[in-house]
Amino acid sequence: MAKPMLQVALDTKDLPTAIGVARQVVDVVDVVEAGTLLIYEEGLSAVRNLRALAPDKIILADTKTADAGADVGAECKEAGADWMTCINAATVPTMKSAQSKIEVQVELYKNWTEELAQEWLDAGIDQVVYHQSRDAKLAGQTWGQKDLDEVKKLISMGFKVSVTGGVKPEVLKLFEGVDVYTFIAGRAIHGAADPHAAAVEFKNEIDRIWG
Repeated sequence: MAKPMLQVALDTKDLPTAIGVARQVVDVVDVVEAGTLLIYEEGLSAVRNLRALAPDKIILADTKTADAGADVGAECKEAGADWMTCINAATVPTMKSAQSKIEVQVELYKNWTEELAQEWLDAGIDQVVYHQSRDAKLAGQTWGQKDLDEVKKLISMGFKVSVTGGVKPEVLKLFEGVDVYTFIAGRAIHGAADPHAAAVEFKNEIDRIWG
């Protein structure tokens, strides 16, 4: 079982803040994400700047694309991204066209089924993000056995599963023994008083649990 990667989600509202955090954590994390809010504010210049800052890291453009997959995928790739996201409501042809340009992660919210997920696999898309939304977390939703069972089901189907949504170091132990692909931390890192120390805490917990 491979050790999970650590991804920082830079959901900041401006590029200088994102760059400031990225500089502090780039030596710790494996994946640097230009978050949806950041892309809304700054466009794909956010991706270009993060690529320049972290040339040896995986760069994700969290576009949550629902249409025009090939066009968005080509733009993200040209800007320097390695991966981009499609929302699970996008059609399989949209995801497949995006996948022809760049590696796609499907972000899972509601109303997806195992049958639909199998269609993604059949289309050559094997990355999904198991997601607890920000709004759900604010409403009091917490991580538990249901989430663990869903993640295990997706892994058993053949997906590389990343986990996100209010993830903190103490959540990681819930997934001990599970082949999680990436843990994605946003505010727990970029909102910390010391982002570097926060990222190291995540890495240390990953090392402790997965060796």
